Amino acid sequence: MGANAAIFRTTVQGSSQHYIRTEAYDQNWLNEPEFVGSFSIPDTHSPDDDKVYFFFKERAVEAGQWDRRVYSRVARVCKNDVGGKRSLINRWTTFLKARLVCSVPGPSGVDTQFDELEDIFVLETKDPQNPTIYGVFSTSSSIFHGSAVCVYSMASIRAAFNGPFAHKEGPDYRWVEYKGRIPYPRPGTCPSETYDALHKSTKDFPDEVVSFMRQHQLMWEPVLPLGGRPILTQVTAPYMLKRVVVDRVDAEDGPYDVLHLGTDDGKVVKAVSVVKDNGDTEEIILEELTVFQSPSPILSMELSTKRQQLYVSSELGVAQLGLQRCELYGSDCAECCLARDPYCSWDGQTCSRYFPTSKR
Repeated sequence: MGANAAIFRTTVQGSSQHYIRTEAYDQNWLNEPEFVGSFSIPDTHSPDDDKVYFFFKERAVEAGQWDRRVYSRVARVCKNDVGGKRSLINRWTTFLKARLVCSVPGPSGVDTQFDELEDIFVLETKDPQNPTIYGVFSTSSSIFHGSAVCVYSMASIRAAFNGPFAHKEGPDYRWVEYKGRIPYPRPGTCPSETYDALHKSTKDFPDEVVSFMRQHQLMWEPVLPLGGRPILTQVTAPYMLKRVVVDRVDAEDGPYDVLHLGTDDGKVVKAVSVVKDNGDTEEIILEELTVFQSPSPILSMELSTKRQQLYVSSELGVAQLGLQRCELYGSDCAECCLARDPYCSWDGQTCSRYFPTSKR
């Protein structure tokens, strides 16, 4: 909508149309956002608690009026949010957002921040309420260029939304942790029987809950990645990482998450992060494929585990890639094993695709 960014929903009931959106022209809600992805993720066993999560980057209001720093965000709304009755009419009453941090801890507490979210991938697990979230980030630093991949759990995202709120106060309007009384039901929870059987709809929320939500969209605690740091960083590479899809692969020694990363110059990088005995992680780049003949940014990637194919697009077209090329890893057992590709194993004669079966 031009300069007026919004998270917007329309529903049609009979002949009437109902819409709900974020507040217009209010930088505390959204401040020049660039949206990256949105996903429906269930919160509890009750569908009334279902939320939609939005991943984006925006100018950080908490960095100060004159600071044009960009932060990455995860925000959420309840699916059954219908707006308020007297206040926040046709506005979300459950919209909250938190900072998504991807940084490398540095000496004397100075972290190297990868602030700009480029892509997000939600890896489904056996538990639909707890997928694993993979994000590709780049730096907005003028000192160096680089990319990183960070992994987040839904537990840490929910913990940020269940934690303290950020609040602007004092003579210089600084952002601080809100220490006052939090109204009931807790702002940001959905109207459902899970937490509160009294309120059947967001229109039933008490006035103090709705007025609190007008002023408090931002959470105080950021969401930190698993392990406290990226699982993969690229700071000397001639390319920037732009897209990610992840395939959970069963290998002989258990499951691995294989990253397929699209670059800004038309390559696909296949990588895996392995936890070593001392608890550190090791990055292994398995392959670097030039997919398109002239360097053109990878725009989107789709994974078909059923067909064992990766579909990759750029402005030049669409390409189909097999997930593995085990035969390229040489013709003896040592070369096959030293490649450390979770897709591949030595079958006695050749390096070939590994399938977990009872037969060795």
